[in-house]
Amino acid sequence: MPDIDREEAWKILTDYNKDAFHLKHAQIMEKVMYYFANELGFSQEADFWALVGLLHDLDFEMFPEQHCVKQQEIMHDLGLDPKLIRATVSHGYALTVEVKPEHIMEKILYATDELTGLIGAVALMRPSKSVRDLELKSVKKKYKNPNFAAGCSREVIERGAEMLGWGLDELITKTIQAMRAYENSI
Repeated sequence: MPDIDREEAWKILTDYNKDAFHLKHAQIMEKVMYYFANELGFSQEADFWALVGLLHDLDFEMFPEQHCVKQQEIMHDLGLDPKLIRATVSHGYALTVEVKPEHIMEKILYATDELTGLIGAVALMRPSKSVRDLELKSVKKKYKNPNFAAGCSREVIERGAEMLGWGLDELITKTIQAMRAYENSI
């Protein structure tokens, strides 16, 4: 289990990230990972999954060209648990690192990181600006447009769904549910 608690993780995150958008994304991923841990029968590890979500982009704001590479160095220098380092870095697989997601938790992180950004962008287009009333068909419609939320890699999302053995519709639906569960707490 992790050698840091949520408060310490937040301090580390905010030492390296100042942008409100990045901090909100970290919190969304924290909650999404916590949700999936509980949904998939890993509730005893839910706090660890949440820390992975919170810290997964630790280096992105300062070192976008070396994302996940610098993260390994930073986290190692901070003396963090190697399991936490590996898990957070694995979402950069085939992009900046060759640490392949193996545990289901790593696969969830990989599959949902880009997807939460796309779902969030779709939600912002709605009158409610919320995922509360967001449906799969709305996300799929925007997903098919490569210019919409162009920074959210469809290739990574699809590779993540495949790693999990889920169809794209299933991944999107479950991720919407995860984001709904905690929308008001972020």
